[in-house]
Amino acid sequence: MTFPLSLPGIGAGVLLCFIPIVGEFVIPDLLAGSDRMMIGQTLWLEFFTNKDWPVASAIAIVLLVLLLIPLLIYEKLQRRHLEGNS
Repeated sequence: MTFPLSLPGIGAGVLLCFIPIVGEFVIPDLLAGSDRMMIGQTLWLEFFTNKDWPVASAIAIVLLVLLLIPLLIYEKLQRRHLEGNS
């Protein structure tokens, strides 16, 4: 019975972790690099190293969509929950 009541908090916690993780590129560089490319590192390379602005812009739009979709879903669920309680 406690789990359904904690779902809004779990959703908020997931979003609070997901948003910074998606754009993270400083920490892998500071920790001697990473074996895998993260989207933040890809953006940095495309913008500043390769000077390929169209590709970097497309990747940035994909990143924006990846961030907005969970936020919009969470907002819709919260609105539905609040309207159900009134």
